[in-house]
Amino acid sequence: MPGKKISIVTPCYNEEENIGELYRQVKEVLTHLPQYDYEHLFIDNASTDNTAAILKQIASQDRHVKVIINTRNFGHIRSPHYALMKTSGDAVIHIVADLQDPPSLIVDFINKWEEGYKVVIGVKSESEESRLPFLIRKAYYNLIAKLSDTPLIKNFTGFGLYDKKVIEILRRIDDPYPYFRGLICDIGFEIAQVKYIQPKRKKGVSKNNFFTLYDIAMLGITNHSKIPLRLAAMIGFLMAILSLLVASVYFIYKLIFWDSFTVGLAPLVIGLFFFSAVQLFFIGIIGEYIGSIHTQVLKRPLVVEKESINFEDAPGLAADHERDGITPSQT
Repeated sequence: MPGKKISIVTPCYNEEENIGELYRQVKEVLTHLPQYDYEHLFIDNASTDNTAAILKQIASQDRHVKVIINTRNFGHIRSPHYALMKTSGDAVIHIVADLQDPPSLIVDFINKWEEGYKVVIGVKSESEESRLPFLIRKAYYNLIAKLSDTPLIKNFTGFGLYDKKVIEILRRIDDPYPYFRGLICDIGFEIAQVKYIQPKRKKGVSKNNFFTLYDIAMLGITNHSKIPLRLAAMIGFLMAILSLLVASVYFIYKLIFWDSFTVGLAPLVIGLFFFSAVQLFFIGIIGEYIGSIHTQVLKRPLVVEKESINFEDAPGLAADHERDGITPSQT
């Protein structure tokens, strides 16, 4: 008889080319671990292709598969986190739909978990993707690690295993727009790292674009660092001193060389544009923090379910739906 239960969570959006193969690989791995019961929870973020139809077909043939279909696209941050909150396993493994998180690492994660680690994460040591995006991401991880008040892990995207105690803590935090990678480090459990080489996406195209990547980058900074705000104050103070010194030098020089020294408009124009650019930059930084506060104050639900499949009346599930004001259809 299987003992402990493993929950696999896969968020997806327009992944009709990959979702079947991912399901097959995950099932194959867990079939070789008969000592564990498991569920594979897919959350579809209102895909516009055949992803939802494929998931429904899989769920109709395999009771281990659970599916949540959202009423609309709630973004790449809220939807995966919601799915994590709806799991019922003793451990939860987050794995993306594009097969760039190798399902074969599930065995390594579980082995580390059985050794006593509450958090086991996959860390990209290398990537088979194009060099430029990998270097940009690496530079971001280095930046956020230096800015953050909490020690963050470089090249960690969320791929990993999390004990049910960790999931319970995340439920109590109840963040409407969470920076998951930062929360995992902020909780403070000892973390086991499993390094891997990220394979290249073989089918489909990435759904991330500049705006989604910028969103998560700024979320990481605003949620875990006050340094940009303090930099604004310090740079403003230093600029004021510098302006006073330059003005004093110009004034003295003009008194000494009254007839021959002409200030001209160039320094004024350059100075005006420079200080305006600095002001706009830090106004933007302050705006990001205000936007983050605004999101927290609104306290909207992470997602609204259109349909949920293969969910029984598990303890606490009805209470969660009642709390969120959600009445999903059940199949």
